[in-house]
Amino acid sequence: MVTTNVVVIADAGPLIHLDELGSLNILADFGNIIVPNAVWCEVEHHRPQALKHQGVNLIRKNVINISTQVNALMPLYTLHLGEQEALHLCMEYSDSMLLTDDTAARLASKNIGITAHGTLGVLVRAIRRKSRSKAEVLALLRAIPVETTLHIRASLLVEVIKDVDTAF
Repeated sequence: MVTTNVVVIADAGPLIHLDELGSLNILADFGNIIVPNAVWCEVEHHRPQALKHQGVNLIRKNVINISTQVNALMPLYTLHLGEQEALHLCMEYSDSMLLTDDTAARLASKNIGITAHGTLGVLVRAIRRKSRSKAEVLALLRAIPVETTLHIRASLLVEVIKDVDTAF
């Protein structure tokens, strides 16, 4: 099933980390995923194979419209160019969602009314969407510290694993 009502815009983190887990195809049900040019270049540098994954439709896009709302947040948050571009693109669409693992980008997105989810949220969503079993997601969550470059508090990961184990 493809989710078509929400425009999904990706930052580098979830693309890289899901590919490190061999689970980038979890994103396939989003349909098209817009990847800002700066994010594309970052992923291309760190994990180029993620951009060539069959079944995940990544669309590279340049930022043309600069949002004054996003620019106003720049002094408050330390955002890299890719995160800035992703937020500018989110502002172009009335119903968009940002995929990011960056805390500052998540806070900035919340400040301007953009929904944001990270690698952990996408993995948990896979259970709800029935694209992965509970056991598969638990194994992927437990593999994060060993298999990925995702920086996450150990206590948060333990909490998410516990929640998945008890909720599903």
